[in-house]
Amino acid sequence: MTIATHLPALQVVIPLVAAPLTVLLRGRHLPYFISLAASWIALVIALLLWQQVNAHGTISYAIGKWPAPWGIEYRVDQLTAFMLVLVSGIAALVLPYSRASIENEVPPQQHYLFYTMFSLCLTGLLGISITGDAFNIFVFLEISSLSTYVLIALGRNRRALIASYQYLIMGTIGATFIVIGIGLLYLMTGSLNLADIGRRLAQVQGTRPVLAALAFLTVGISLKLALFPLHQWLPDAYAHAPSAVSSFLAATATKVAVYVLIRFYFSVFDASQVLSQLPMQEMMLILALAGMFAASAIAIYQTDLKRLFAYSSVAQIGYIILGLSFNSPTGLTATVVHLFNHGVTKGAIFMLLGAVTLVMGGSTMARIQGLGHRMPLVSFGIVLCGLSLIGVPGTVGFISKWYLLLAAIEQGQGWLVFLILLSSLLAVVYVWRFVEAAYFREPRKDIDADTRVPWSMGLPSGLLVIACIYFGLDTSFTVGSSVKIAELLFGGMR
Repeated sequence: MTIATHLPALQVVIPLVAAPLTVLLRGRHLPYFISLAASWIALVIALLLWQQVNAHGTISYAIGKWPAPWGIEYRVDQLTAFMLVLVSGIAALVLPYSRASIENEVPPQQHYLFYTMFSLCLTGLLGISITGDAFNIFVFLEISSLSTYVLIALGRNRRALIASYQYLIMGTIGATFIVIGIGLLYLMTGSLNLADIGRRLAQVQGTRPVLAALAFLTVGISLKLALFPLHQWLPDAYAHAPSAVSSFLAATATKVAVYVLIRFYFSVFDASQVLSQLPMQEMMLILALAGMFAASAIAIYQTDLKRLFAYSSVAQIGYIILGLSFNSPTGLTATVVHLFNHGVTKGAIFMLLGAVTLVMGGSTMARIQGLGHRMPLVSFGIVLCGLSLIGVPGTVGFISKWYLLLAAIEQGQGWLVFLILLSSLLAVVYVWRFVEAAYFREPRKDIDADTRVPWSMGLPSGLLVIACIYFGLDTSFTVGSSVKIAELLFGGMR
């Protein structure tokens, strides 16, 4: 038996072991290097698992050699491998970025705490993605959530504590709904293994406890993914958390929550029953459109760039859920590809905003006047990412919206094509607000902006900006993977 057979377990164990080590070996440098090594190892493992899944198909790993459904199973299929690469890849870039960032935003005595909580958050997100056990999803969800509350609270002012408390309250409500839903499924099937629950539900499909479980899980997961109007925790959390935390959460946390929703809908419940015979399809469509328009409209009036792009995230989640509401392989392809594309785009934006905060002392519209002259590369990067949010050809955002348009056209919903294009115009408006302030206003003379962006912040940010363009031109990984995932999920429906 080689180490390759234990890669699914190591995917979670490595960052989990790194967390207590950063506490035991606390100091100025060791916690950083420990968590950095854990994140890079996690990325290598994710890429190896991706390669194995493509070569040999789904991987099933029994914890403690107890076979499923009796024991806990780690299950890696195309969708799981896709998410593992996204989460570990973002973490591997955010950690080098974080060192200089938290020097400016977090007191020195709390640096080791940041790396401990970051490792735990990474453990939780990877665990959610890889486990094939419903209760384990809840456990890993709580690990990632509890560490996230601390990470947000490490922000530079007291508003971070309020944001953390708001997220704690709403996150706890969401987790309670999720565990109630899982409990109802266990009551009806006597199993916690996702695949086994899916097989057993065929005999009790449509009963009241099953429908109640579906409702509880949908609402609880929607809170975690910040679906409009359950998004109230997100703007403050992204705006007041340290920049490295905002970058990591914006790129991964809500995307993993969407993954959980997809996993339950397609691996546990019969998606055709969920989206066709129940009013879920119409409800998701309405909430997605409401998020796309309402959040984009609110973003236009924000005076702080972090809050502006936080509301933009709520709108982009609307696009993700819109693809799911089509109940078609093309729609699901749009959802999965936008998980990756939006993660890369928003991770880059919040990294760049962290550099702006470091140099300009904040990210308000008043402070960034003339930013295009003072920080030309950073400003240009934000513009490129803004074009991706709009959906301009040559960026990853265009690929996502193209597949959404294809899904709408396939179903003869021309009015949705119009609404998707109209909502993109709102993105033009809030991106233009940044362009106007950065390029068409004179730099403020009362702000000293002599500080240079450290290379450890600039390089990871630049790599993600390049990824926004590269994956907009070469879609073999993103679209190719998403098409396979959509075909497998719809092919596996009962």
